Amino acid sequence: MSITRLEVGQRLSAAVVHGDTVYLAGQVAPDPSAGVKGQTEQILKKIDGLLAAAGTDKSRLLSATVWLANIGTYDEMNAAWDAWLDRANPPARATVEARLAAPKYLVEIAAIAAH
Repeated sequence: MSITRLEVGQRLSAAVVHGDTVYLAGQVAPDPSAGVKGQTEQILKKIDGLLAAAGTDKSRLLSATVWLANIGTYDEMNAAWDAWLDRANPPARATVEARLAAPKYLVEIAAIAAH
């Protein structure tokens, strides 16, 4: 089975396609000056773009992991998530509080999708 890597960087690829599965690395907001809802919206837009580049879309998401710097912002994150979600095809999801790579990041999301 072939492996295709998208947006390859020095340490990681933003997405890896192997067989019928697309693995997305944890995504953070390109403009972290936005609040939790704004960062989440930016991340979900990036996820849409990566999935499209891999030949799939959010309706084929299998799972997502959301990390929040402060679990108290859960409702803010969900406001963006709920507006974006394909309600007919919700993925399995976990949301946890964690210290992220830099204090400016309030949200990080990783996902796995079917190709």
